[in-house]
Amino acid sequence: MDYKAVEEIVRRAGRMIKEAYLSSDSVQHKEGDANFVTSYDVAIQKFLIDELHGIVPEAAFFGEEETEGNTREKELDGLCFLIDPIDGTTNFMFRYNYSCVSVGLAYARKMIAGFVYNPYVDEMFTAVRGEGAYLNGNRIHMPDSTLEDGIASFGCARYNDPNTDLLFRVVQEMFNRSLAVRCGGSAALDLCRVAAGASVVYLEMKLNPYDYAAASIIIEEAGGVITQIDGSKITLDQPCSILGAAPKAAGEVRDMIECIYSSTDDEEKLRR
Repeated sequence: MDYKAVEEIVRRAGRMIKEAYLSSDSVQHKEGDANFVTSYDVAIQKFLIDELHGIVPEAAFFGEEETEGNTREKELDGLCFLIDPIDGTTNFMFRYNYSCVSVGLAYARKMIAGFVYNPYVDEMFTAVRGEGAYLNGNRIHMPDSTLEDGIASFGCARYNDPNTDLLFRVVQEMFNRSLAVRCGGSAALDLCRVAAGASVVYLEMKLNPYDYAAASIIIEEAGGVITQIDGSKITLDQPCSILGAAPKAAGEVRDMIECIYSSTDDEEKLRR
């Protein structure tokens, strides 16, 4: 596998984000509140599928947007790229400059490589199973920090609104125990910031596999853990909750969530 060629394709896709010019007719609504797709989301996914197919013709593709060549979760048993062409579309629409291209590669339903690129600051996070995690070619390894040692981060989206009230109860508790709380608007980038040691934890109640696939292996190769909020394995064929963190912080947040669950009697609902 020519991972350098994959990385270069992801970089080229990132340049498409940075050079984009959005007009009012470039944005369309998708199902759910405040859920958008732009013409660039579609164009970049088409570009990625075409280019990646050229170097890995046997691979399937599970992308966010409905484009030609996207087999979604139907072909995860072999090689499969999981693609979010613009993670942080709302940020992109408002020139918030915190969006990325996220491309993960799975084999037999297990992640084997990940590439997350923020073109605005030229940050390329990469990982290959068993070979470590890197930021712009430099090895990264997160310290095993506790909540009180660092920044806690989280994500939420109005189109994934179930459990929002309980999420913010957890965020309030993280705020009380950590140095600060952040919400960046790009799950892939926020997870990679955990891998790089900039945050100690990232929490979100519901994400799709292409949102976290690439970042999941980057976190693991950097010495962190990524699970669902109840500690079970993440899924690649359907949405799930996400807790990515340094090992000590992950344990603290799971204990915190369990305590909140027990006081609300909504445990089963939150785990969906």
